[in-house]
Amino acid sequence: MTTGEPIRQGGIVAAGEGTRLRADGWHVSKPMVPVSGKPLIEHALDRFRDAGIRRLSIIINEASVDCRQWLAVYGVDLDLDLVVLSTPSSYASFRIIADRLAGSPSVITTVDSILPADEFRRFVKGATGFPGEAMVLGLTNHVDDEKPLWVSLDAADGRIHKLGDSRSGLVTAGLYALPGRLPSAPSAGFERLRDYLAWLVNEGHAVYGIALGQVFDVDRGCDVEAAEKAAAEGVDAGSAGT
Repeated sequence: MTTGEPIRQGGIVAAGEGTRLRADGWHVSKPMVPVSGKPLIEHALDRFRDAGIRRLSIIINEASVDCRQWLAVYGVDLDLDLVVLSTPSSYASFRIIADRLAGSPSVITTVDSILPADEFRRFVKGATGFPGEAMVLGLTNHVDDEKPLWVSLDAADGRIHKLGDSRSGLVTAGLYALPGRLPSAPSAGFERLRDYLAWLVNEGHAVYGIALGQVFDVDRGCDVEAAEKAAAEGVDAGSAGT
């Protein structure tokens, strides 16, 4: 992105199947799993609204009929570009949305990331301060994931030079600020989004990070409970007043 250029468009990756949430008793599609009385997709939309971003590309899987119907009612105030497609991987879903947003800086979030709106705004604003070709990752020290992606952040300039070292204390938080166009990837693609991120770092592309506060990754029933508990204790866990 161009330094200082405001981000006016965003994306939501919501194509996951939510297998672990279903195993824990949720019988709706993953984007529709409620946290503090609101579905995950509503939390995500409200954060974009709060940040002044109203042009959004969203990908959901073909089984998420409930989410598609919900968006038709509750997303009418936004400029929505909805992709309904079951993809083979997190990287495939991410790349579809990234390509649809190509041409201007953007922010993509995974639907299962829950964080306060002021932290989301801070990420959106902070991402504009990095070099124009940079990809910027949102990071958190709240680690409650079976396989977190650890990130080593250079305290001097915020650049990411290494992934996978747990001594860093920071993990990815499901937030990605993108330049107008991403570097071309190998034609074979990647199985997971983390494989693409590792390729970017290892190839020396400009990848930076912004450390945020508490971010919840909602993959299991216990994650829903943790996010709701934080909200009840006064840590705003995702509402637009998130």
